[in-house]
Amino acid sequence: MAKRGRSGDDSMLTVVLALLVNLAVAVIKAVAGILTASAGLLAEAAHSVGDCTTEVFLVTALRRSDRPADRRHPFGYGKERYFWSLLAAMTIFVLGAGFSVYQGVTTILSGEQDSSSPYVGYIVIGLAAAVESVSLAQAYRRVRRESRKLSTTVTGYVKEPEDPTVKSVILEDSAALIGLAFALVGLVLRQITGQDAWDGIAALAIAALLMTVAFELARTNVTLLVGRQANPKLVDEIERCLDEQPEVLSVVDLRTMMMGTGRVLVCARVDFVEDLSASAAEQACVRFHRVLSERFEEVDDVFVEPVPNDDPNMLAEAEQTRAV
Repeated sequence: MAKRGRSGDDSMLTVVLALLVNLAVAVIKAVAGILTASAGLLAEAAHSVGDCTTEVFLVTALRRSDRPADRRHPFGYGKERYFWSLLAAMTIFVLGAGFSVYQGVTTILSGEQDSSSPYVGYIVIGLAAAVESVSLAQAYRRVRRESRKLSTTVTGYVKEPEDPTVKSVILEDSAALIGLAFALVGLVLRQITGQDAWDGIAALAIAALLMTVAFELARTNVTLLVGRQANPKLVDEIERCLDEQPEVLSVVDLRTMMMGTGRVLVCARVDFVEDLSASAAEQACVRFHRVLSERFEEVDDVFVEPVPNDDPNMLAEAEQTRAV
């Protein structure tokens, strides 16, 4: 059964806050970009529009992935979060990076129109940086809480997250601040040298930044869609828990899969003690499900298969899985 609590609420708050921030920032960047004829600022405006679209996808991901399991989807809809997050990554690439490349190349080849005071751009960059920092701070607090819960570093959690929506927000906001720095440098160099090409180069730098972010988000979500194992620490704790059960002689093989954020499928092959009857083994399997679900809130479904611990083919298969 799908489990939703504070974690899901925090994810929604993080994404909605990012959406509101990007809506406001997109407008002021676009206005400033038009007034200053800055390719960098226009690229950043496209960046924010792309971010707004991705946040819409992320809100969809959060809502659809929390639907309960049904007959057609007995394991629930948790993986929809990965699918919609993948679409969000593609949106960053197409809208943000695509327009930034166009703006940068056009500016380098054709130059820009005369603009009003570039100081309008400086003011907008400062305001946008302040607003983006609010969203980034919210996302960072969420990542820090999750990383502590999993006993890992913030960097480690961002690299291999259980909730890709939060990673999307934190990378988008970080890229937004870096992109604003690129736009600022391009605007300053254009004002100092009188060469429009610097502004075009800034737009191309923003495009490269967005391509990098899109690739990293796509990589993360493809891994989760294909079927990534649960956190290694959790896997070890589940194995120890099974080993502690009086009916279990040894855990031959243990496989897990992330079925959504905070939802783990557990498949265990265990060797039962020799004098255990078939009826007792069946009751033990039912009890294992209850014990694991109560001890680990992430565990949704548990499947236990009795196997001998001396079968060479089984052991080889288990060893190969652990090696990967």
